[in-house]
Amino acid sequence: MKRKRITQLFPFLLPIRRTQRKLFFYAKMCFDRNHYAKAKDPEFLPFCIYETKSKLLNDNTGFDIKYQENKVFNLRLAAEPVNGILICPGETFSFWQRVRYAEKNERYKDGLCMVNGELVTVPGGGLCHLSNFLFWLFLHTPLTIVERHPHQIKDFPSPDEDEPDGVDATVREGWLDLKVKNNTNLTFQIKISLNGPYIYGSIFIDQAIGHRYGIINREKSYFKKEGKTFERVSVCQQKIDIKSKQVISENLLYTDVYEVGYPLPEETAIAEVKK
Repeated sequence: MKRKRITQLFPFLLPIRRTQRKLFFYAKMCFDRNHYAKAKDPEFLPFCIYETKSKLLNDNTGFDIKYQENKVFNLRLAAEPVNGILICPGETFSFWQRVRYAEKNERYKDGLCMVNGELVTVPGGGLCHLSNFLFWLFLHTPLTIVERHPHQIKDFPSPDEDEPDGVDATVREGWLDLKVKNNTNLTFQIKISLNGPYIYGSIFIDQAIGHRYGIINREKSYFKKEGKTFERVSVCQQKIDIKSKQVISENLLYTDVYEVGYPLPEETAIAEVKK
């Protein structure tokens, strides 16, 4: 039987624990020798290396739609300190280094969030939509992934069926961050906007390059263990020549294994794994 954390036994200690974690979380950033991206420019760099959009509302959560609308409100707040940020050579982008300032003028509303393996409503819920979106942008660049945490459970199907699996990045202030480092001689800039039913994102650079990046899945499979269904999927980045459209190279970035929390189609092949 899994041991309970002290904050589960004594819930009144949770606010103290959260404050403690945040203090250490940001103090560590002050001494980890990373140069964090902080500069913003209202004028965007001349070359767009990648652009995309994502549907804001997901009707498959099983919760009141107001929590999805609250998520959109939260995303507008969180996108502001990220929009226009420059990531210069040698700099590291941290999700929380930027988003921590989002509540300067307005407070977050209650949105959906995964807590102790359950989907619940919390203030600021839904920010993982932004971290997922940013990570998807970063995957289409040569930026180096420094810190990224997948969700342990995928609770509902992605609203975009064409999107590869295993490309999420969950965040939790004080615990989990999303970080990428610029180990190139290029300067990158993030553009984020919300308009109508979509969030739009672009990555700009200061120099023209002759290739682009694509993300594909390899070795995708499902298995059951101890009554639970899991997905195993490898995520690869392809470097593609813009003129010829030929794949120049392909690199395995990582392999994810996570629990599937929704029914799969009946025809899905699922292997049985013994204990």
